[in-house]
Amino acid sequence: MTQPIFMVGARGAGKTTVGSALAKALGYKFVDTDLTLLRTSGLSVADIVEREGWEGFRRRETETLKAICAPFTVIATGGGVVLAQENRDFMRDAGTVIYLRSPASTLANRLEDAPLEDQRPTLTGKPITEEMKEVLNEREALYQQAAHHVVDGTLDPAGVVNSILDALALPVAR
Repeated sequence: MTQPIFMVGARGAGKTTVGSALAKALGYKFVDTDLTLLRTSGLSVADIVEREGWEGFRRRETETLKAICAPFTVIATGGGVVLAQENRDFMRDAGTVIYLRSPASTLANRLEDAPLEDQRPTLTGKPITEEMKEVLNEREALYQQAAHHVVDGTLDPAGVVNSILDALALPVAR
């Protein structure tokens, strides 16, 4: 398997942590769309949203997604990348899409344990558990539509990596 592997899911799903571990297990390169966007723009997500609105951020996100797509690469995407049909189609056509699925309570707990407020502006202005429920309600069908494989994101990172390797029918790294 040489095509890229895209990790999708909500904030706190573990796309960066699991994606990095998966890339290591496969001997692939790892790239995070959000980190690449921040590095290339020199701006935080909050700065981009403040200057260009969410529409501007989403446009930059799509450009970044396409620019970093390459064989032998695991790509952690931003939680909202699935909002654009163009991105869902692109990822499905260009590679394999893995949805790291977790309930809102798990996502909220992870975000509270490792807050990155300066990087991730609130989407709704509500408490994190309520926000995650709302975001999942809005995006669940889109994550499912984009995904070739849905894996349980509540496991520890090694367990999630092994689940992905099983789903891809690749040797399990233990």
